[in-house]
Amino acid sequence: MELFANVKSSSKQIARLTSSRKNDLLKSIATNLDRFRKDILLANEKDVENARKLNLKSSLIDRLILNDKRIDAMINGVNDIINQDDPVGIVESGSIRPNGLKINKVRVPIGVIGIIYESRPNVTIDAAALCIKSGNAAILRGGKEASFSNIALGDIIKKSLVDIGLDENIVSVIIDPDRSIMDKMLRARGFIDLIIPRGGENLISYVVEHSLIPIVKHDKGVCHVYIDQFADKEMAISIALNSKVSRPGVCNAMETLLVHHAVAEEFLTDMVEIYHSNNVEMVGCERAQLYKYVKPADESDWSTEYLDLKVSIKIVDSISEAIDHINKYGSGHSDAIVTENYSNALIFLDSVDSAAVYVNASTRFTDGGEFGLGAEIGISTQKLHCRGPMGARDLTTTKYQIFGTGQIR
Repeated sequence: MELFANVKSSSKQIARLTSSRKNDLLKSIATNLDRFRKDILLANEKDVENARKLNLKSSLIDRLILNDKRIDAMINGVNDIINQDDPVGIVESGSIRPNGLKINKVRVPIGVIGIIYESRPNVTIDAAALCIKSGNAAILRGGKEASFSNIALGDIIKKSLVDIGLDENIVSVIIDPDRSIMDKMLRARGFIDLIIPRGGENLISYVVEHSLIPIVKHDKGVCHVYIDQFADKEMAISIALNSKVSRPGVCNAMETLLVHHAVAEEFLTDMVEIYHSNNVEMVGCERAQLYKYVKPADESDWSTEYLDLKVSIKIVDSISEAIDHINKYGSGHSDAIVTENYSNALIFLDSVDSAAVYVNASTRFTDGGEFGLGAEIGISTQKLHCRGPMGARDLTTTKYQIFGTGQIR
C-alpha cells in the first residue's frame, strides 16, 4: 500500500530528530488535545451511542468512554513523556579492544511500529506519543467501535505534525474498519518493523497466527490476588475489592481470588457480602461454594479473562498451591499476594512467573502511567524483548558503533 511506503519514508525523518524537536511535537499534541477537547468529546459521544445500541457490555463501554478527566490524563501522559530522557542515543555499553577499536552499543529507533488495538481511544495518543519520543514512525489501526474518536484524535496528531513542519505520515491513523487492511499490515515486511496487538484473545490469536512481522503481544490479563494465611484482613478486603471492582473491564483487573484455608472462613464470610453488594458474580471451587452467593466454577473459569463484574474463587492449602495455580492458569500479566510474612512475600515474588508481581498492593497498578512511563504502548506478557508495561525505551533496539584508526583483520 502507498500508505505503508509513505510511513516508511517518514521514519527516516523522525529517526533523525533531536530530542528538542521531538518534544516540540509532543507539546503541540498536548496543546491541541486541550484546544480541540470539545471536538473529541462530541466524536466520542457518537461511538458510545453506537456501542449502547449494539448492547455492548458496560465494562467494554467504560473502556470506550472519553470525558474531561480522561482527556486530562492523556495530556498529562504526553507531558510526562516530554519530561522523560530520550532513549535514543543512550550508550548501553562500551569497550576498547586490544587492537584499539572503540565499540559502543547504542540505542536506536526500531523504525515503523504497527499497533492494532480495540476499544480504548486513548491508546491512539499514548502509542503516538511513545513512538515519537523513541524516534519511530507509527501506523495505528484502532477498532471500529472507536472510529469517530480515533478520527478526531488522528486529526489532532496530523495537525500537530503539520504545525511544526514535519511529515504528516510520521503517525498515520487507519480509520477504515476493513479487516483486509489489518491483514495487509501483518504482511507488510519491509515497511513495518514491529507489530504490537492490544485487545481481546481473538485479536491476539489472529495476529500471532497471521503476522509475517515480529510481534510484541499485549495478551489477556488473567490476574490473581492470593490472600495468604498471614494477611491483614482489612488490607486483604481492600485489595481484593479494588483489584476486581474499580475497573473490571481492563486487563489489570483481578479475575481469580485465591484464599488460604486457614483464613478462608474469617475472610470470605465478609468478602462475599462485599462483592455481592457491588454486583460481582462469584463462582468457585467446592470449598468456596460453601459461602453464600458462590456458584460452581468450571475448569475453564480458572483461565478466563472476564473483563466484567465476575470473579472465580479458590481455597488453597498452601502458598505453594497458590503459586502452582497461578503459573498454570495465569497469563503472565499481574499477580499479587497479601501477607505480613516477609519470607512468603519473597517466595511469591521469586516463584510467580508474571510480568508484574505485587506484595500488598492491587494489581490495578500495572500501568505505564503508574510505573512512571508517562503512558504505555501495551503490557507485554511475553519475555522477549520486553515484559510488562512498555514505554519509549522498549520501542528502541541497539546497534554497535565502532571507531577505528585504520585497523584491518
